[in-house]
Amino acid sequence: MPLSQVASFDQVVARLRAAGCVFAEDEARLLLEAAATAGELAESVARRASGLPLEQVLGWAEFRGLRIAVEPGVFVPRRRTEFLARRAVIAAHAAGPAPVVVDLCCGSGAVGAAVAADVPGAVVHAADVDAAAVRCARRNLPPDRVYEGDLDAALPESVRGRVDVLAVNAPYVPTERIAMMPPEARDHEPRVALDGGADGLAVHRRVAAAAPGLLAAGGVVLIETSTEQAPSTAAALAEQGLDARTVTDPDVAATVVIGTAG
Repeated sequence: MPLSQVASFDQVVARLRAAGCVFAEDEARLLLEAAATAGELAESVARRASGLPLEQVLGWAEFRGLRIAVEPGVFVPRRRTEFLARRAVIAAHAAGPAPVVVDLCCGSGAVGAAVAADVPGAVVHAADVDAAAVRCARRNLPPDRVYEGDLDAALPESVRGRVDVLAVNAPYVPTERIAMMPPEARDHEPRVALDGGADGLAVHRRVAAAAPGLLAAGGVVLIETSTEQAPSTAAALAEQGLDARTVTDPDVAATVVIGTAG
């Protein structure tokens, strides 16, 4: 960072720290790098200090080495979801050439973009019920393969029964716990991306019911969930005739339930 910016850096750090930003120094560097003018910097710092997620201020989120476009009002991809993406990449490679992959409840399309980057030849589709998320995902994925609609109803008939990898980061926060979430998520991300119903598993059950009609023989559905909810998510898949198992990554507190079609 040029010495001429040191004073600005210190000022930005102080403002962010006063607003409660834990990683004020790191955030200040990113905001300074992104701002073309002093006016842009002032506006960005003010937006961040008001509680807007850093990624929404910057316009991107880092995800598995990619810069994923993120807009205000769109769910910000979490670091733990990189584990879901990693498992989806493994499954896509195992499926053979040109696997059909669906990023369902895609938000910004981060998981689908990670698979597309790591699996040459993968045919990635994505869908979300939220119009803002779909608009954002079309910046990160081929726009003609990103669909707006409710779960599998959004997908074209041509993919039904042909999906090799169905990667799902559906909402799984129980309704009553949303009030306890950090303000960045609670106040600035769409509720439809957070609220999983009374026990957090309402959408998981619907995904489980839809999965057999989407998956090819030997195809897999991968659902991000919590350690606490994993047994119930796995049971929902097993009830639909899928062979369910749970994998975890303690380093990022990530849990994924995998269901395999016969």
